[in-house]
Amino acid sequence: MANEMMNWHNDLFDRLNDWTKMDDLVNGLGRSFLNVGSHGSVLKTDIKETDDQYTMKVDVPGINKQDIALKYRDGTLSIAVKRDSISDESDKDGNIIASERQTGRFGRQYSLPDVDVDKVEARYENGVLQLTLPKKAAADTHHIEIQ
Repeated sequence: MANEMMNWHNDLFDRLNDWTKMDDLVNGLGRSFLNVGSHGSVLKTDIKETDDQYTMKVDVPGINKQDIALKYRDGTLSIAVKRDSISDESDKDGNIIASERQTGRFGRQYSLPDVDVDKVEARYENGVLQLTLPKKAAADTHHIEIQ
């Protein structure tokens, strides 16, 4: 009886795990990624908008500043990140118990229209990329008389 309960318990959690994977897949469909290896590579982001600017905070822990590339074109901000190597320490016999950190390239794109690219500011501190993206001054509205 205990064996049957254990098998039922394991089967239940295997099915829940499958649903979690499907949920992660569906949640990621609406996002634009350059080359995301897994859900763990997603650049977690907070974006705030005011009348005159966007402010962003992007989590990029463990990445060197020189391995982050920012580009803005046609209303889209692209952030590309690379991590070329990770040094895992092993025990005296050369065994590594776990190695979950990834190497490779990943990124994300954000639709942020009307940014004044000459005034963008970016800072990187303690694994957080902070951006201030001022908006272009609104063009004057010209009223057209109907004849």
